[in-house]
Amino acid sequence: MAPRAIFVGAPGSGKSTVGRRVAERLNVPFLDTDQAIEARAGMSVADIFINQGEPEFRALEESVVAEAIATSTGIVSLGGGALLSDATRNLVRDCTVIWLQVTAGDAASRVGMTGSRPLLLGNVRGTMMKLLEERTPLYEEVADLVVDTSGRPVRAIADDVTSWLENAA
Repeated sequence: MAPRAIFVGAPGSGKSTVGRRVAERLNVPFLDTDQAIEARAGMSVADIFINQGEPEFRALEESVVAEAIATSTGIVSLGGGALLSDATRNLVRDCTVIWLQVTAGDAASRVGMTGSRPLLLGNVRGTMMKLLEERTPLYEEVADLVVDTSGRPVRAIADDVTSWLENAA
């Protein structure tokens, strides 16, 4: 058993929004691993970072992602940094992975100045540029489909992904 597709990409790329829309269109379940982490930990991602630190968050994330990949038959949206884990990258290699690509500027404007994304506090655009520089090779490494989301409406992105998944089946 494997998910129908796994969405990866930077914060603000649309993984949760587009993933949920694609899952509805395909009539399959949707799972956002950040929400699953929050449910398991009983606190927000930001609070995990503050109270337990990034290493603890990444360990929990790795566990939640492994469980999601083992049990989901639908669409799974990974947190933007989930692919920092070698174990996670190895797990997704056997899955259909969709990389929602976004520019640093578009991502920064979508996520704004919110405390819910602890790695982006401060200079959002500058931090996003650094995250993209670090993570783009990881997204490229595992992606089966790359969809540029910059400046595009959710509906159009979901149309492209749904069509691709239906044709790939």
